[in-house]
Amino acid sequence: MVAVNASAAALFRAVSRTDGRPTILFDEIDTVFGPKAGDNEELRGFLNAGHRRSGVTYRCVGDGSNQTVQAFPSYCAVAMAGLGSLPDTILTRSVIIRMRRRARNEKVEPFRQRIHEKQGHALRDRLARWADAARPFVEDTWPTMPEGVTDRPADVWEPLLAVADAAGGAWPVRARAACLELVTAASEDDKASLGIRLLTDLRDVVFCGADRMPTAVILECLNGMDDAPWGDYNGKPLTSRGLSRMLSLYVTEANKPIKPRPIRTAAGVPRGYYAEDLTDAWARYCPPPPEKSATSATPATPQVTHGADVADELPGIRYIPAEAATAARTA
Repeated sequence: MVAVNASAAALFRAVSRTDGRPTILFDEIDTVFGPKAGDNEELRGFLNAGHRRSGVTYRCVGDGSNQTVQAFPSYCAVAMAGLGSLPDTILTRSVIIRMRRRARNEKVEPFRQRIHEKQGHALRDRLARWADAARPFVEDTWPTMPEGVTDRPADVWEPLLAVADAAGGAWPVRARAACLELVTAASEDDKASLGIRLLTDLRDVVFCGADRMPTAVILECLNGMDDAPWGDYNGKPLTSRGLSRMLSLYVTEANKPIKPRPIRTAAGVPRGYYAEDLTDAWARYCPPPPEKSATSATPATPQVTHGADVADELPGIRYIPAEAATAARTA
């Protein structure tokens, strides 16, 4: 089933049909979840719920006061293709294959629907017969996962490895090699996930050991990074509101949403963020920090720990540690 501008409601009903569940194909998925496409929360909820065979989506069905709650099955095979990135909740439930444009010296067989559709249907029928025969061998198996593949990636790959083990031959080895390579690539590319990218940039580029940082300085640094998305976030530079919204999805060590707080300075009390509020999220979501050499370059942002002068960034503002500010008030 090729989903072209299909609504979530239409997909609910297509998947719950009694004559078999379709395989849903989304092309140009970036037009569905891209920055100019809106949130599409209903569709995202449908795709998230369909990650497991038992997944359902509940809707009210009926007219007026004669409505009942009906569970629509959401589980089916889904393939999506598009440019850019997808919502994190979809990416973590997916096998991610990053494609490249065909080079000039690479040749591919042209797709001809009249020819290849028949071949595809024949292959589908063969796979269906094999699946019926192999079902008893995969229903209660627990395939061995490659080392380092745990949590959600293991959930995603477990049925694929079970099928590979049932197929036998070279497939168990090939499937595990593919699993390890793709999971590792996705893990290394976690920085491309906007939330994790933001946390990582804050740790490695903005704070760089500082214990607090004003929002204005954070935004100036982030929006000035040439290799980062912040200067053109949703078509414009990242704002204080956007920064606050993204960070509020993560929590402090005390399990409270990360929020801007007043930072006391000699020239005023701007709002900003404290490293202690970000430390737990850095430890849980970010890749290990890069090793620093003895000749490391000067950090991109001013260090505000221990009252460092940042007059070049914000004229007239000197950052005073909390203990020094307390002593000044009590003197």
